[in-house]
Amino acid sequence: MKKALSQLILAISLTAPALHTQAQSAPQTTLPRTSITAGMYLIDAQVAMTPREREIGLMFRKDMPVQEGMLFVFEQPATQCFWMKNTLLPLTAAFVADDGTIVNLADMKPMTEDSHCSAKPVRYVLEMNVGWFDKRGIKAGTRLSGRPFTPAK
Repeated sequence: MKKALSQLILAISLTAPALHTQAQSAPQTTLPRTSITAGMYLIDAQVAMTPREREIGLMFRKDMPVQEGMLFVFEQPATQCFWMKNTLLPLTAAFVADDGTIVNLADMKPMTEDSHCSAKPVRYVLEMNVGWFDKRGIKAGTRLSGRPFTPAK
């Protein structure tokens, strides 16, 4: 009995990490969405609000439609830093102030742990396919609009 229990505990301890890793190896595609505009361009953004959703972000995605992105929402403005561990797509991060103004942009290479940070404290980070902002002439100082950037009344 004692030996069977030890074997069961060992089997669980060996498979639990594999199950945890497996659960994290799929992209998250069912997050809520919001519409954001950048001048005449419409963005369909998934919204990552919880610490877990922000941690996974766009990891494991093999492709993303041109008009789609992910908006990371933090509880309060702070210096936000992003990396690309387990992220397969090259992305550009727009670090965005509360009023929707892009503070700075950072192109990020897939599968790297290089840190890309906001130039000042921000509450929002919008990730799009690399080159999306550049091809549309969207730079630091451009103001995005949409529900996340509308002050509460």
